[in-house]
This record gives sequence, C-alpha cells and structure tokens, in this order.
Amino acid sequence: MPPVPRRTGRAGRARTASWGDLGRLLVAWGVGTVALAVAGDVLPGLSADGWRSWAYAAAVLGVVGAVLRPVLSLLAAVVGWVGVVLLALVGQAAVLHVALAVVPGVSYDSWATLLAAAWLVAAFVTGLEWLLTAGTPDSFVAALEREVRPRRRAEPLPDADVTGMLFVQLDGVPYPLLRWALQAGLMPTVRRWVDDGSHVAREWQVQLPCTTPASQLGILHGTSSGVPAFRWHDRELGRVLVANRPADARIIEARGSDGRGLLADDGTSVSNLFSGDAGRSSMVMSRIEPGRGALATRRALAAFVARPDGLARTVSRALAEVVRERHQARRQVRRDVVPRIHRPWVFTGLRAVTNGLLRDLNLLVVARELGAGRRSVYVDFVDYDEVAHHAGPTRLESLGVLVDLDQVVAVLERLVAVAPRDYEIVLLSDHGQSTGTPFADAHGEGLDAVCRRLMDDDVAWVGEPVEGWGRAGSIAEDVSSHDPDDADDTGRTSLLGRVARRYRARQQVDAGPDGASPGPVVLGSGNLGLVYAGGDERLTLEDLDERWPRLRAGLAEHPGVGMVAGVSATDGPVVHGAGGSRVLATGEVRGDDPLAGWPAHAGAVLAEALSDPTAPDLYVNSAVDPSTDEVLAFEDLVGCHGGLGGWQDRGTVVAPTRLWRAEDTVVGAAALHRELVAMLEALGHRRDLPDRSDLAAPVVEGAGG
Repeated sequence: MPPVPRRTGRAGRARTASWGDLGRLLVAWGVGTVALAVAGDVLPGLSADGWRSWAYAAAVLGVVGAVLRPVLSLLAAVVGWVGVVLLALVGQAAVLHVALAVVPGVSYDSWATLLAAAWLVAAFVTGLEWLLTAGTPDSFVAALEREVRPRRRAEPLPDADVTGMLFVQLDGVPYPLLRWALQAGLMPTVRRWVDDGSHVAREWQVQLPCTTPASQLGILHGTSSGVPAFRWHDRELGRVLVANRPADARIIEARGSDGRGLLADDGTSVSNLFSGDAGRSSMVMSRIEPGRGALATRRALAAFVARPDGLARTVSRALAEVVRERHQARRQVRRDVVPRIHRPWVFTGLRAVTNGLLRDLNLLVVARELGAGRRSVYVDFVDYDEVAHHAGPTRLESLGVLVDLDQVVAVLERLVAVAPRDYEIVLLSDHGQSTGTPFADAHGEGLDAVCRRLMDDDVAWVGEPVEGWGRAGSIAEDVSSHDPDDADDTGRTSLLGRVARRYRARQQVDAGPDGASPGPVVLGSGNLGLVYAGGDERLTLEDLDERWPRLRAGLAEHPGVGMVAGVSATDGPVVHGAGGSRVLATGEVRGDDPLAGWPAHAGAVLAEALSDPTAPDLYVNSAVDPSTDEVLAFEDLVGCHGGLGGWQDRGTVVAPTRLWRAEDTVVGAAALHRELVAMLEALGHRRDLPDRSDLAAPVVEGAGG
C-alpha cells in the first residue's frame, strides 16, 4: 500500500487558555461554593461566617485539591489497592481538611464532619454539574481532555508528522446489528462518520472458534493457531487452559507472538487478553504478574477516585447499573420474554463493574496514552458483550448499551482532537453473538451428562461462564501490589486471593496422581462443545469409536446437536450429522449432507479448525433453528459465541475510508491483522521494528507511568 498523505491537523501546536477555560473555572468555583454552603446547612458541625467565606473556601479547596490530589494519588498507587480504596474513602476529606485549615471564618467540629462534608459536596457537585450540562458527561469529558492537553505544553513529539491510530474494540457487536443500529439512530456518531464518507462499515468473517482469545490473538499477533476455544484441555500441559487467567494468557501469547504484533511500534494495549507486543499495557491479562500490578493502572484509578466528581460518578453509575439490571431482569420475566436465563446478583455486580468503573477507567487510561502521543492504542470495551450474554444480543437492554458505546466513541473523538498528534480511529468487534436457549434447559441435561451417558465413563466438565469474572479480575489484579495467593502473617489470604483461588479451582482439570493423564474432559464454549479423551495424544475418530462405540453416533443423532467433527485416520477431517457425513478434504458426502443448510463457509472453517494440533478429539456444534437462527449454548447463556449459527461469526469493522483497501470480505482474524498492519504502514508506522531477539522487555504499566 502506498503512503497515505497525512491529514492537516493540530499536532504539535501549543495550546493557550481560552474564554471557555475561564468560564469552566468560574462555573466550577460557583458550584463548589454552593456545595459547601449546602453542606454547612445540612451538617451541624460545619459552619461559616457567610457566603464570602464559603466562596473563599471553595477557591482554596480547588487550589489545594489541584496540588494535593496528584501526591495522594501517587502514594495510593504505590501502596496498592488498599491505598486506592482508602483514598476513595477519605482522600477528599483530607483535601478539605487542609483547605479549611487556612480559611478564616470556616469551622468544623470533628474529622467525621469533614468526611461527611466531603461526600456530601461530591454528591452535590456531581448532581448539579449533571443538571447544568443537561445530563451529558461534559464534566467528565472535560477532565479527560485535561489529561490529554497538558502533554502538549511539553516538547513537541519528534515524530509528530506520523498520524497515530486508535483501535476501539466494541466487544461482541455483530455486523448485522451494527447496520440496524445505524439505521435506527442508536449510534449517531458512527452514522455521521459513515454518511460523511470519512469511514466505511464492513463485515469480516470470524474464524472458528468465534471467541475473544482466538480473535484477539489473530488481530493483535497475526495468528489464531493454538486457540481451539475460550478454554480447552492442553495436552502438552495436561490441564485446562483458560484464556482470561493471567498465567494462561501469558502461555498463549508466548506461543503466538513473534515480537512484531500490531502494537509493537510504540503502542499501548488496554483491557485486552493479549498485548499485541505493545511496549506499554494496562489491565492486559498476558501482562498481569502476581505481586506486580501495574503502577500506572493504580495511578489512573487513584487519580480518578481522588476527584470528588470522579468518585461520586463511579458510585452513582454503579448503583444506576444495579438498579437498571434488576429492573430489566424483572421486566423480562414479567413479559415472559423467551428465550431467557436467570440473571443472578453476581452478574448484576459484574455489569456494574464492566459498564461503569471499567468503561471510565479505560477512557482515562486511553486519554493519558493519547496525551503522551503513543503511535497506536488498542482498547477493548466489553459493555455490549457482557449484557448480551445474559439478556440476549438483540434485546432492549443490549441495544441500549450500543447507545452508550456511541457516546464513548464521541468522547474518544473529542480526545483525539486535542491530542499532540493526529489520530485515526478504527472501530472493530472480535466476533458477533447469537441468541438461544441453553442446551441444558432445552433438553433437560447438559453436554457433559450426554457424554457421560454415551461413554459410560467419568467425565470432567468445565462449562461455567467466566468471561465477566476475567474482566473484573483484570482490574483487581492489575491494581493489586501483591500476589493474591499469598497469605498474611496469620496464614489467611486476602479476599482477592480467596476469590481468585475459587475462580481458578472451578476452571481446573489437572493431571492425576504421579502425573497420570486425566480421564475424559468435556468443555463448553458458547454453542461449541469440545470433547477430549484425555492424555497427551489426539485420538482419531476410529480410536474414539473403538473406546466409546456409542459416543460419535449418539452425539450426532442428539436433537440438540447440529454436527460433530473430528479427524479420521483415513479421510482426514470429517463432519457427521444425524443422517450422514462429509469428508472435508474431498467434499464427498455419504448419506445426508450434514452441512446442508449451514453457511457456505462452514466446511472451510471446520477444516481449518480441525487442522490445529490443539483441537479436541471431537468438536460438537449445537443445532440451529432454521426459522430463527437461534442456537443452544452449552453454557448458561442466552447470548453466546464460539461455534457456527446465527450472527456469532459476523464481525464488524468501521475503518477510515482513505486507509481501508480490502475489496472482499476479510476472512479470519489473522487476515484482519494484515489489513490493520497495512493501514499502520500507510501512516508511516513499523518502519524500524527490531527483530524479536533485539526487543527490550516491555513496560507492564499503562498510561502515564
């Protein structure tokens, strides 16, 4: 691809104060004055001589806060997550204490009064600013812009003529749903881009499996090989690998990385499973190390909660998500919406984290990285994927998340406008989602029970939904400054350690005593099931038939199973259905074609998936309802992805028109990686990438560290 002319931009320009800045300062002063006066009226232990004293106190509070909060944030970040929590609870009270100590005419009777005043002022400021900005997040965005702008007063970037790239992953958004959202007016920012011609919206075909680990490894590192599902039994290690466990993510990335990933040229990876060989990362599973959380992630979180409006925003949005989720769950039951699943309180808490705290923290880290002028940033927003799993991909609550994500895109558009270099923005999804009733609900038994009955053998089952736990855990572990497994002096582990251990134990199937191979293992990954016989060798279909004569035919004939695929010693990859089989290498059909009615690319993606040495002995894909395209998840999910059927393999790309060159549908995450790399090269990136042996150790600290 020939070099693309650089946009005329504002990179390198020094920013001067404007009347808008003065206006915002005066508004903040006025709001602070009113907030302190209200606190004085409500709290009997806090008083002042009059409005002049409150105004003086508000001005001093602003100055002291600007000086003291960064110091408190740094101290909290060094201490770890305990310091961040303490800062959130008492940090603003400490700032208020220092400010009022130098203001005449204002008095308070106790530290408890100060603490109550700090929280009351924070809540009042947040509410009043929300009303003054007509319910928009303008105050928060203005704070993010301040994270970007100060860097522009420093020395100009040495490569300011190179346009940067911001990759925004809208996790799980299928292309057909994106098109509908644009037509329905749910995403006006993205619609404006497409209508103006600055961006094109395209579909890309997701490989099998349609999971975040396979797609992100392909997008960020150029290969999806070695990732047969979200979790799988690794024959080499003799245990289950789970992609959103830090130790396992490191293994997966080490196997797939060549040191020249998508972000290898001065890039930053934010909230992903893998790093893309970025020099900097924040809340990235493959870079999280026990006892060494990212200092910069803690600094970003501490800086956010140290602000009175930041802490109040987090608390209020978390509570709003809790209320919204419980209302929406009850509404589904009241309206008898089907299919549906029970939406437990655990998911309510996870949704409050992913769609509240994690979203804001992602924006803050990205703002800092843009302010530092990084050449490329890749960030994953999991909001839609998390809600769609439990509510359904096309349900009202999931569509509402698309509205929120469009607002996120609008915020990012504002941030790149004030960054020290020009940036292009690419939106993409790692996979789509499909709707359906869980397999166990539809047929009264899970896939493990079916296999156990057909094999007449003990079967280890790993099929509990865990994506949301990993996303929340990425914050907890990256903020932690100690190994969550470590015990204290009394022999007790921390709450974080207990949660981590319980989560890991539920996902683990280890080798037996003295290293003996485990027995059969069955795993669920959306509507894709994986059957491993156990041991360190892959069994052929003939081997399976000899060991468990009823297994293959019994699965293929089950009404909840659409097809079963494995490797024959004589024919290679073969797909079986209830009435026949197809040899994928030759296309030979014996009996009824098991792929009749499936997408045209089904045979090709199955053949490629089965050619991977890590593939299971049997892939089991659920049945698909031809009238609704609904599938049957082997996990307890109403929205799922992993196999074939529905929209789960229909990914989304919204790319700058001047950079997108693919004329046909991009097939597979590895091919999408090549397209994205070509776009970076067209902007002048990746010209001096070293060989892997010359690469320095990465910095495992996100923004601003």
